[in-house]
Amino acid sequence: TPSNPTTDSAQKRTWSLVQPSATSLRTSNPIRNIIQSIDTSDVNPEKSLIPLSIGDPTVFGNLKVDESMNDALIENIQSQKFNGYQNSCGMESSRKAIARKFCGKDFSWENVFVCSGCSGALDIAMAALLSVGENILIPKPGFSLYQTLANSKGLEVKYYNLLPEKQWEADLEQMESLIDEKTRAILVNNPSNPCGSVYTKQHLKDIVKLAEKYCLPIIADEIYGEITFGDSTFFPMHEISETVPILSVGGLAKQYLVPGWRVGWIILHDRQDIFKKVDMTGAIFRLTTLIVGANSLVQSVIPHILEKTPLQFYTNLNKTLAENANYCYERISKIPGLRPIKPQGAMYVMVKVKVNGNIADDVQFTQKLLKEQSVFVLPGKCFGADNFFRIVFCPPKETLEIALDRMEEFCTATNILLNLNRRSETGPMGFVRMLMLH
Repeated sequence: TPSNPTTDSAQKRTWSLVQPSATSLRTSNPIRNIIQSIDTSDVNPEKSLIPLSIGDPTVFGNLKVDESMNDALIENIQSQKFNGYQNSCGMESSRKAIARKFCGKDFSWENVFVCSGCSGALDIAMAALLSVGENILIPKPGFSLYQTLANSKGLEVKYYNLLPEKQWEADLEQMESLIDEKTRAILVNNPSNPCGSVYTKQHLKDIVKLAEKYCLPIIADEIYGEITFGDSTFFPMHEISETVPILSVGGLAKQYLVPGWRVGWIILHDRQDIFKKVDMTGAIFRLTTLIVGANSLVQSVIPHILEKTPLQFYTNLNKTLAENANYCYERISKIPGLRPIKPQGAMYVMVKVKVNGNIADDVQFTQKLLKEQSVFVLPGKCFGADNFFRIVFCPPKETLEIALDRMEEFCTATNILLNLNRRSETGPMGFVRMLMLH
């Protein structure tokens, strides 16, 4: 009897063929890997937990959306007009509002793409520009999702260094040394998560000049765009570049305090028609069809949010965050063993930890601080910054005061314990001198 290829094939198959996909195995968030090494249940039961770890401005309930946003959303829900599918690139009215707000009335709204959050925008931007095996330059320290997205697509990540002694400016010489024949884009995050830095116009010009030299488009993550403090000014990357094509990504999450609403966008800037020649708009459109567009209800209120939110809302938010940023910086500067880098924008401050015999690294600092004082901060290792940790300064001032009181108590005790351990080596008078230094 002649064999049946189909039957033979079926007989050879086993359930061992069912395996997680290569994409799923490539996908891993560095923060999760590090946090898993920290026992977040091991806290001081006599002290309430204060989480200064989550980049979500809604956690403590003190920062609230403008009521007009809620009213507009409720009105659109009740209208029953926005319950269906929309164009996968976004509603025309929303795309036009984004174009007017961020690019001016003469900018083509067809170069705006509404996405599922800023993370969704970053995902599409990377997928549009890079193919498997190619590489992208991303900042270190940097938002860990950049690596997660790149790895999931089979891309190589190359890290360019940010310099804490230069207010986290990029090391351009080192950045240039990373570029090879497979480099396809540079990702720039300004203002920065986790660093809280805001780049000067000149530094942005220098980055653009390097990108132009090597014909590299820039993905500009500007989700914290208007959240700046003091003398710092935010300059959109597309305003700096005359030649280099820019994919600007942003969203409602941080500026409008609604990360759970999950709406972001990509704006394609292409003054020299470099993207146009290869139909980059078509590439992005095709990628938007993967999830058939962002949330319809939230999209429907984008024009209201961007054009009718009162100026006082922006002023109050930045004032609160600026006060919290300054308080954290001034207070932490006085804590032994810690050195904060002054934040200029966003919602974060990075703090250098002086490692010693009792604190081996930033992860151990985080674990001990959590265990003894119930204050949770993220170790810098989550962002590629060894012996730093990140504080989110969104909580109410009184919560920050309690958290930093505890942090000071912890650091002071840790330093005294270190000195006690060294006492036999230094002698009584040396020990007294060390105590006086702290």
